[in-house]
Amino acid sequence: MIPTAMRAAYITATGPAESIRVGELPVPRPGPTDVLVRTTVTAVNHVDTFVRSGSYRTPLSFPFVIGRDLVGEVVEAGPGAAGFGVGDLVWCNSLGHGGRQGSFAEYAVVSAERLYHLPGGVDPDLAVSLLHPAATAHLALFREAGLCPGETVVVGGGAGGVGGALVQLAHLSGARVIATASGRDAQWCRDLGADVVIDYADPAASSRIREAAPDGVDVHVDTSGHHDLETTLGLMARGGRVVVLAGRDAGARLPIGALYTADRSIRGFVISNAAASDLATAARALNVLLAAGRLRSRIALTLPLAEAARAHLLLEHPDPALPRGRVLVRP
Repeated sequence: MIPTAMRAAYITATGPAESIRVGELPVPRPGPTDVLVRTTVTAVNHVDTFVRSGSYRTPLSFPFVIGRDLVGEVVEAGPGAAGFGVGDLVWCNSLGHGGRQGSFAEYAVVSAERLYHLPGGVDPDLAVSLLHPAATAHLALFREAGLCPGETVVVGGGAGGVGGALVQLAHLSGARVIATASGRDAQWCRDLGADVVIDYADPAASSRIREAAPDGVDVHVDTSGHHDLETTLGLMARGGRVVVLAGRDAGARLPIGALYTADRSIRGFVISNAAASDLATAARALNVLLAAGRLRSRIALTLPLAEAARAHLLLEHPDPALPRGRVLVRP
């Protein structure tokens, strides 16, 4: 029996993390091509905080349930939601944006084209900690940058959620990976597959990248958002590709000459704009790796739904006393 009410974390207007409320809302009803999912666990992403604050403009219907990712169990499927049945374990990483309600609730409605089966034996916590960053990394590397085996990739911020996924996917594809990270995260990056790890606080970091890639860098993806494009383009090989997926207020200067004289390119990318077909392509690839146990992630802590506001605050103001990793929320 599906209840008529559920607990959810939601907002009634955009604002600070303290504006998040936790209370009862009606259980949503799936449409003909939708699936109703009972949420097992979800994760908080930086984009969730941007949507909640209003700094990332997207259609919102209030009360708006926050959250993007979930792993859960199918409890009802519309007649047009082919391939999904009651009891199936599933995941989604594209709720809470574009008019879609979010995942921080006991139940969520997901369009069938944005829902994927969770491979058997995969830990839901591990999966939900990877879904958003790994899909972002997959699309950035292979759709945007066209990464090929044998190429050299620089991952700026290689120890973070997206950065760690970039390192793993680039390594597994046969690329040579140079990661920048803090000294305390160097071994983690090596464990993920980085061939070279450089401390980003080292004043000579750029020179060390140049030494590690004397023929130039083919793909550069920086998750920090602090873009020095003049320096970056100076490290790139002919035909090198820079993918920009962070740094809304970076104010970077664009050195035009270093672009066109060496056939280099810069692509902006945000997963929120990815088509459902692109997300599905990434999901298929990630499911293969999840099933094979090839992906890793770090989880800092898991909070109850009642602490949804704290989950957002921890992303906006990290607690140095906590271990590095993703913040999960269990409704």
